[in-house]
Amino acid sequence: MGRSAERTVAGLRVVITGATGGIGRELARELARRGAAVTLLARDRDRGEAVAGSLPTAPGDSPAPEVVVADLGDLGSVRRAADELNQRYARIDVLVNNAGMVGARSALSPDGFDLMMATNHLGPFLLTNLLLARLGGASSARIVNTASEAHRGGGRPEPDSLGTPAPYGMVGAQRAYGRSKLMNVLFTAELARRLDGTDVTTNCFCPGLVATGLAREAPGIQRALGRLAGTPLVRRPEQGARLGLRLVLDPELDGVSGRFFTSTPGARLLPSVATVGDAAYQREVWDRSATLVGLPT
Repeated sequence: MGRSAERTVAGLRVVITGATGGIGRELARELARRGAAVTLLARDRDRGEAVAGSLPTAPGDSPAPEVVVADLGDLGSVRRAADELNQRYARIDVLVNNAGMVGARSALSPDGFDLMMATNHLGPFLLTNLLLARLGGASSARIVNTASEAHRGGGRPEPDSLGTPAPYGMVGAQRAYGRSKLMNVLFTAELARRLDGTDVTTNCFCPGLVATGLAREAPGIQRALGRLAGTPLVRRPEQGARLGLRLVLDPELDGVSGRFFTSTPGARLLPSVATVGDAAYQREVWDRSATLVGLPT
């Protein structure tokens, strides 16, 4: 996708979670360069301000990047961030749910959920729902969710056990991560159905294996990814961000919603996932997620 084929984002309000490093930072950089009004959601305000100050600006009177503090693994923090965003902006044109983590072992969120499920699914689920009124006020608004091919190993979790903490080690952590990323794909599909007939679309994507801060809770994995960055095995953040950038900018995706895009070579040869086509199951997952985060079903 060349710059000439892009839709214009100059002046559009773009909210990005997980924007202080990795893919989120690269998306913020490229969108700020194009004149978007970027808001970074960051766990640490000082780090967020430092990244915001480093972003390029487009020629002319482009808006300065802004920062809102949010820990996606803490539902109280998510609610406070959503309140701040709703108070600041009359509309949000693009929401990129990019924040995520993978741990080496089980851990609890402040709300008593499995930390990976809280950070990767429940937090983004709550944030998106709390911002829908602002997204609905924008013309052709887009919601982009960073998912993963790891969703193929997520199985078929019982909705009633969603978020329930259970002990696991390194091997179990990979399956737990797959479950959380499966939720991203199912959430995208169900949200698209609920947004049908509006100007808001939602899609998700797999950026491939990227050397980012995703594995910050698993130092051994994080070091290995860093050493392999830029090789055919592991992509650099700017490479991983390309598909997400396309989902924001490609005019041919106007009206396209509920799809999973992947940049993984040979993905067509991978086995299909039954839950991706199971609308009834997706509604069950939605309703259970809503109950856990305190939203009406």
